[in-house]
Amino acid sequence: MRYILALDQGTTSSRAIVCDRGGGIRALAQKEFPQYFPRSGWVEHDPEEIWSSQRQVAREALAKAGLRAEDIAAVGIANQRETTLIWDRATGEPIHNAIVWQDRRTAGLCDRLRKDGVEPVFQRKTGLILDPYFAGSKIRWLLDHVPGARRRAEAGELAFGTVDSWLVWKFTQGRSHCTDVTNASRTLLYNIHTGDWDEELLRLLEVPRELLPEVRASSEVYAETSREIFSRSLPIAGIAGDQQAALFGQICTEPGLAKNTYGTGCFVLLHTGDRPVVSKQNLLTTVAWKIGDRTDYALEGSVFIAGAVVHWLRDQLGFIRRSEDVESLADRVADSGGVYLVPAFAGLGAPHWDPYARGALVGISRGTGAAHIARAALESIAHQSVDVIRAMEADAGLGLSELRVDGGAARNDLLMQLQADLLGVPVVRPRLLETTALGAAYLAGLAVNYWKDTREIAAHWEQERVFMPRLDSERVAELRAGWNKALQRAKAWTDT
Repeated sequence: MRYILALDQGTTSSRAIVCDRGGGIRALAQKEFPQYFPRSGWVEHDPEEIWSSQRQVAREALAKAGLRAEDIAAVGIANQRETTLIWDRATGEPIHNAIVWQDRRTAGLCDRLRKDGVEPVFQRKTGLILDPYFAGSKIRWLLDHVPGARRRAEAGELAFGTVDSWLVWKFTQGRSHCTDVTNASRTLLYNIHTGDWDEELLRLLEVPRELLPEVRASSEVYAETSREIFSRSLPIAGIAGDQQAALFGQICTEPGLAKNTYGTGCFVLLHTGDRPVVSKQNLLTTVAWKIGDRTDYALEGSVFIAGAVVHWLRDQLGFIRRSEDVESLADRVADSGGVYLVPAFAGLGAPHWDPYARGALVGISRGTGAAHIARAALESIAHQSVDVIRAMEADAGLGLSELRVDGGAARNDLLMQLQADLLGVPVVRPRLLETTALGAAYLAGLAVNYWKDTREIAAHWEQERVFMPRLDSERVAELRAGWNKALQRAKAWTDT
């Protein structure tokens, strides 16, 4: 029996799973890596630490499964999106740390472009808004601020990539420079209607085309890994941005199905079929995946800080020793005691899109304790997700009947109950929460005929628990009103 090796390169850790034909996980390995914060609102990663951690967990997962490279049919990659890297084509050396998707340093550039009246051009062609979140402005910053970078880029000496491109480059020792449509669609440079890099957008952001990777489908054989990595060459056959991979892993392959991934951030995606739906609610229109000649699309709402607020309670405030301890701490109190935490540490994402917002903790009284703040932190994740889903329902002209959930924080029963209460629909948690890695595995497996089609894959999905709403509508309305008041305190905080 052969297996699929799936790599899930995330914002705070690199993971790898070995998946069998029944969609079961034979082994899992994970390694956290450092985050760097050079200035307020700036977030960076060391590209070599991304690579070394991902290579390490890939080998570790194989060892845990008791397998050799010969047992692997294909490799799939899911990755943190928008995080931007540029490296030397000759040496493979990065010219700068990776600028992470959460980074806000290009807010001023986005403001200037918006004042120039070009945002509608970007929205029409890419389905995105002008925000520092996306890779295009980060590329521009690197070209403008790293000495000699622009000249070298124009000469074809440098390569840009999101994390998937970087990993493929490293796994193939520089033989392949490619990305897939899902990652390309997050750059502000890719036209989701023509299916290619767009010359007008390249000109507006002053990005040389020579810098860019080849854009491929989400499920095809792109290249083979170097023998030095796994002792034999393995086909890299599936690539998708982590949220699109999770949508596929949750088997949301029909229009109207939606999932929310609770990771460092929260990412709600609603499958909209083979035509892009233009958002009127400040959501994103994005490519869901491309398989064969068919491209599927999704509406997306991105919450920048979700699980990361728990890391903040753990690392900066010292309220808990382990992330999973937040549930027992928050459960010590029946409610947050009127406390609201808006974790706008990196601005606010959809549907607010305020890069100048900053975190706010309001409603504190003399009786407020760590448990109240912990509960407010969990409630903030649920509130932000409701903001996105309500906007999504308005765009799509429908109401969700259920929400499928995944990601590390979806293990938190209290958070999932809060989500069901505030959203007012059942929250469905699958048996396997590694849906991001599973999505990458499924895409890779389809490309090498490990699985025949999506119907065969869909048979593997099973629910583990359903959280039903418990709060009455008056209490929900009260909580939502308090949240909206707190949001107003956090918005435009640094905009002077």
